[in-house]
Amino acid sequence: MFKKVVIANRGAVAARLVKSLRNMGIASVALYSEADANLPYVAEADESCLIGPPPAPQSYLNQEAILEAAKKTGADAIHPGYGFLSENSGFARKVAEAGQTFIGPDPKWLEIMGDKTASLELMAKQGMPVSPATGILKGTLEEQAAEAEALGFPLLIKPAGGGGGIGMTPVMESEKLIGALESASKLASRSFGQAAIYAERLMINPRHVEFQIAADRTGKAIHLFERDCSTQRRRQKVVEEAGAPNIPAAELAAMADRAAAIMASLGYDHLGTVETLYSPDTGFAFLEVNPRLQVEHGVTEEITGLDLVQAQIRLAAGEPLDKVLTRPEKPVGHAIEARIYAEDPIKFFPSPGPLKVFRPPVGAGVRVETGFAEGATVTPFYDPMIALVIVHGDTREAAMDLMHDALGEFAVEGIKTNIPFVRALMKYEPFRAGRVHTGLAEEYLASVK
Repeated sequence: MFKKVVIANRGAVAARLVKSLRNMGIASVALYSEADANLPYVAEADESCLIGPPPAPQSYLNQEAILEAAKKTGADAIHPGYGFLSENSGFARKVAEAGQTFIGPDPKWLEIMGDKTASLELMAKQGMPVSPATGILKGTLEEQAAEAEALGFPLLIKPAGGGGGIGMTPVMESEKLIGALESASKLASRSFGQAAIYAERLMINPRHVEFQIAADRTGKAIHLFERDCSTQRRRQKVVEEAGAPNIPAAELAAMADRAAAIMASLGYDHLGTVETLYSPDTGFAFLEVNPRLQVEHGVTEEITGLDLVQAQIRLAAGEPLDKVLTRPEKPVGHAIEARIYAEDPIKFFPSPGPLKVFRPPVGAGVRVETGFAEGATVTPFYDPMIALVIVHGDTREAAMDLMHDALGEFAVEGIKTNIPFVRALMKYEPFRAGRVHTGLAEEYLASVK
């Protein structure tokens, strides 16, 4: 097992990793930018190391600075967290070349799955249902537009690398296509270090359902049930839950089994998520594979009783899957996660500033993950997510009520947050009835204007 692990991430992600490593008896090294120097997890880690100024390309995306920190601190592994460099195959190879272990899948899977068009082709060959899509768009903007338009509108322009909904741009008509291609490419380059984009046919208001996969180096793979991530704002997940409401159990089980079987047949070797879109009329359509742990993995942990971060670390150390975790016979209860953002709850603009009051809720069935504390400052340099609130109840109704009450107890002053918006969703009749889809949040907002 590893003796010391560098955490190449920040915020709630880094705070969670510090705790998990401590529970495993492994020393942690928190990396931080100048903007994050006073965040609590930096002091809570066994060691910490400044890696650069606030802009991510000069700190959390600065591969050489991260590798140098690992060398300087004598770490034997690097955990990239759930964003930044977690899907960068080049970085993973550099980690191995430096004599450390990258806590994630083999770099070849980062390369294959990180290229969304390549993974689409691969999974289609394995029998996964897919939506029509282009390959990586090349040539002039006009040539890219012509290839994309051949699919037929509506379209969704997507970065070929990265994830989290960043850079996804819906296009409903040809007049707006070139502008969308240009802006999506620029955002992809800024966020993921590569400007490549592609297009796929846009499904209107589908369900977003994903399947957690766990695999090891011997070719074994299992699923850990599904998550529903349909409740989104501007293609960004806001509320996630496990399991998925109002989809026949037999359909979910069949898709989960198929996803696990395909990943096993391919030889995938770590934790990963098979993401799909679903509609009652057409069933499931493959979206992408995220070869890392997702931000929303906490709801899976709540219904399975597993620690997926520890599983990640143990799998990376070479332990076999059947020694690392055992899937329960069936999920226990229902779990919901809310992403709490520093943003205006009406206009949804980022709201950086000092956390004059920051008192997360506590109580039975309530779990909060955050990288912040009262007195800290939310800066404008990174994603504005400040906390994850995860609740677990015996039923979906109990979980919704618990989330509503917990968010009512979450005291934040000094900045604006989306807490009022998420709390209202917990009482919104279509959400409570399980009629969720990717346009639900916009429908709610339209209903209260």
